Amino acid sequence: MNTVELIMQKLAVLDPQHIEVVDESARHIGHEGAKAGGGHYFLTIVSHQFSDKPTLVRHRLVYTALEEMMHKDIHALSVKAYTPEEI
Repeated sequence: MNTVELIMQKLAVLDPQHIEVVDESARHIGHEGAKAGGGHYFLTIVSHQFSDKPTLVRHRLVYTALEEMMHKDIHALSVKAYTPEEI
């Protein structure tokens, strides 16, 4: 299983209605994280679990779900987290 598939699998805990993970690692070749093997990813996720939660809490939910991958498989993660009503 590649890293994008693993990210999507781990985020299933948030019951997403939509999820898109873009691997932007090639744009960051030469960065310290790329040298160590960690990738750069852009995530868009839509979930009812983000309802009535500020952006910081939404991001914490995502980072908690991906905790074991952070700083190993994932060097950098940009997150856009929405509720279905915000789309």
